[in-house]
Amino acid sequence: MNGELIALLEYYEKEKGIEKETMVKAIEDGIAAAALKRKDEATRGLQVTIDRKTGTIRASVKLIVADPSRDPHSEIPLLRARRFKPDAKVGDEVQVDLDPKDFGRIAAQAAKQAIMQRQRSAEKERIFVEFKDRVGDIVSGVVRRFERSDVFVDLGKFEAKLPSRERVSTEEYQMGDRIRGYVLAVENDSHGPEIILSRSHPNFVRRLFELEVSEIADKTVEIKNIAREAGFRTKLAVASRDDKVDPVGACVGMRGVRVKNIVRELNGEKVDIIRWYPDIKEFVSEAMKPAKIKSIDLDEPNKRIIVRVAAEELSLAVGKRGQNARLTSKLTGWHVSIEKDEAGEAAFADKLSQVTVVLAQSLGIPETIASALVHAGFSSIDAIQTAAPSDLEQIPGITADQAKAIFDLAQRRISENAPTGAVPAAAETTVPAAS
Repeated sequence: MNGELIALLEYYEKEKGIEKETMVKAIEDGIAAAALKRKDEATRGLQVTIDRKTGTIRASVKLIVADPSRDPHSEIPLLRARRFKPDAKVGDEVQVDLDPKDFGRIAAQAAKQAIMQRQRSAEKERIFVEFKDRVGDIVSGVVRRFERSDVFVDLGKFEAKLPSRERVSTEEYQMGDRIRGYVLAVENDSHGPEIILSRSHPNFVRRLFELEVSEIADKTVEIKNIAREAGFRTKLAVASRDDKVDPVGACVGMRGVRVKNIVRELNGEKVDIIRWYPDIKEFVSEAMKPAKIKSIDLDEPNKRIIVRVAAEELSLAVGKRGQNARLTSKLTGWHVSIEKDEAGEAAFADKLSQVTVVLAQSLGIPETIASALVHAGFSSIDAIQTAAPSDLEQIPGITADQAKAIFDLAQRRISENAPTGAVPAAAETTVPAAS
């Protein structure tokens, strides 16, 4: 039994990294604690020692000589005391060896508990020592179990937790799935250190790019900022310290292979890679692409930007459920408001009206017909002349007869070489009214 104990301690020292001396002391303390709970035995000054070579357990107590003895836990009768100390007198302190067989079962149970407790404690210490400097790294593991919405991942020697708050809402996991996670923290609570992973943190994407793009790893390309809505879309602003290196191209990779690898790891999440500019207007214009911006106004005291776009670009600029606007705000650090460019629309409408009037006067046709032509792209006599009557027939509100008459008028004006902005004399050809 004693030899087996030493062999077991040597195994734990070799395989688990727990020092033999630490385990021996833990077992000694465990046996002593268990022995102190016994009500019918002497326990004063109890000491338990284990021989480091043989595993022999030795226990002793220090008792007071009394005649007669009234307290079996701390006193020993005079006659019995003289077996251990022949010259013992009443009031002396005598060290008495105990027979380990008297508490063999207690000792075995205490030893088992001490070993298990020390093993758990040592593993927790190893977790903290190994992972306290790995916060910010990406690790890979296998999904082992679930507790409510939390996922526990086997990292090999250790186990990590992917809390529900750090999961991606669009991802589902099964037992045995291999996943990667960002080491968000190593929390040391009452239950010991715990490795916390995240797949939704923006820095997860940052670390993936650092691992995938060599130019980022060697600091040639710098990630200026990241804005992310996990599972849906990420915007990444990058800049180059070398004018010869295109930061966006470096992140995309040849035929998009680099960014495709990252998108695959993110289970299809969209990733927009944007060139960073020190000028906020240029930066916002780049971040809003593919939407085309008409104008930008800055409210610097409040760090607010008003972006104006054409009506047909508004939904593209705002994005699905406002996503593009929100991510642009996060990426730039400015509050971005997107508005329809009503001034531009008014100017465009006014210009269309002017062109309509000129065309109507040039051809001598009603403005309603001229407006239909202009809105269909036929804003001048030259444009009408290069078309065919069949093309004009396709315009809503224009009949076949009207189309032929308009075409003939355009041909006549061209042949007469009449100035397109002038009001011509009355034409012989008239446009028939709509039936």
